[in-house]
Order: sequence, then structure tokens, then C-alpha cells
Amino acid sequence: IVTGGNSGIGRGIVCRFLNEGATVVFNGRDEAKGQDTLEEMRGLNDKTAFFAADLSQDDQAQALVSFAAEHMGGIDIVVNNAGFGGFRSAISEDDGPKKRWDHLRGGNLDAGYFVSSFAFPHLAKSGKGAIVNTTSTATWHGNWGLYCMAKAGVEGMVRALANEGADYKVRVNGVSPGWIDTAVQDDDVNARPDETDSWAGDVSLIDDGRMGTPREIAAAALFLASDEASFITGQTLIVDGGLMTVDYPSREMLRENSWKLKSR
Repeated sequence: IVTGGNSGIGRGIVCRFLNEGATVVFNGRDEAKGQDTLEEMRGLNDKTAFFAADLSQDDQAQALVSFAAEHMGGIDIVVNNAGFGGFRSAISEDDGPKKRWDHLRGGNLDAGYFVSSFAFPHLAKSGKGAIVNTTSTATWHGNWGLYCMAKAGVEGMVRALANEGADYKVRVNGVSPGWIDTAVQDDDVNARPDETDSWAGDVSLIDDGRMGTPREIAAAALFLASDEASFITGQTLIVDGGLMTVDYPSREMLRENSWKLKSR
């Protein structure tokens, strides 16, 4: 299962898993967009399927899991990718704190918890189940407000579910993306990182501050879900091009004075 697979990072994850031979049920809220995406994906695997649902509602999350288990004959992997920030949210500054918090928490934290809870029995039956949660480097930046708070909950859920899953051989990990150019996949779902435009915002330590691509996040999710990561659980892999290591006030000074480690 890949939630939020209609577009952006989720779509990149769906494509990568399908390219690796997986059977995927992906989810989104927009039925029409989901069906369009499904038609594109069927060229990679004709067994893939789409299920429209608002996963902030536990009954709809349960319906998704039941559909996926029946369609695929079981569930081995869940990628809880669905989520949104303030730019894609229907809330406004005039809404009360409860409405705003319920909305951001519901789409980012509740959804992953509900899907994981209903999928757990199927993952346990698999014998090598894996959950991968998409978190965010926003967790470490308080200026992201409620989104930051909700994603911090997702980080906590990674470790809580890893402990719960240990006795059932279910591993739980997270991928924490930095700035990702989600538009790149609209033209080519397998676009190479060097085909994206670099961004003047100085968002990473590599390639002149370029943004990452959905393909790069998908590679991390694939690794954590695979047998190659069989001894990894309760961890979050940060995929941000070095963003979290950047000391922004000192960047220009370091460039001007070349205070860098050099081989001698």
C-alpha cells in the first residue's frame, strides 16, 4: 500500500515499487486524478489498483486496507506517505485552533496511524512486514507550525510502532525528505537528479543547492522496505542533500574565506 500516491513523492514511490515488480494499491482523495494515474501505472504492472479515501477517517482507512488485502491476497509493505502542509490545506487564519489542528493532524498523523493499525495483522501474517512513514525535515524547524507538530508525531509513531511490531517481525522506519521538486515527475517519473533545475534558495550542500526529486525519496523508501534493511527498525533516514547540516549564517563567510577541510 502506498498512501498519497496520486502525485508528488507518493507517485514517485509507486512508480519505483512497480518497476521493482511489486503489486501496489495506492491511495488518494481525488478519484478522477487517481484513475488517470492508474492508467499510466498499468503499463508497469496491470495488477496495480487505486482506492479513493480520506484516511483521516478511520473507517475509510480500514476500507483501504481491506480492499488492498483482498486485491493482493495479503499485505507485505505499507508506505504512509499521505500528508499536506499549509499551502494545500483548506484551513484559514480565521479558523479556530481546534479546527486547524484537527485538519493538519488528521491528514499527516492520524492517517498513518489508522492505516498502520488496520494493516498490522496482515503485516504480521506476512512474516517480514515493513512500514515506511514519510516524515519531514520540517520536524526540526519550528517555523512550520502545526505541520511541524504533526510530523513530529509521525516521527514518534515510527519508534512506537517499531516496538509494537518487533514481536511480529514487522519493521517500521521513516524517510525524512528535505526540499523536493515534486513537479519534475510530471514530465518524467524516472527523471535523473541532474535533470532538475537548481534552486537559488541554497537548500542543500550538493549541486549548487538543487532540490531533490521524488525518485530519490522513492529509492530510500524502497531500501527501508526491502530485505536489504532487514536489521533496521525504528529509524528515520534523512534525505535532504545535507540541508540539516547547513549553518546558514556562516555559509557566505565560509565561502569567502575557504575555511574548509582540505587534503594536504
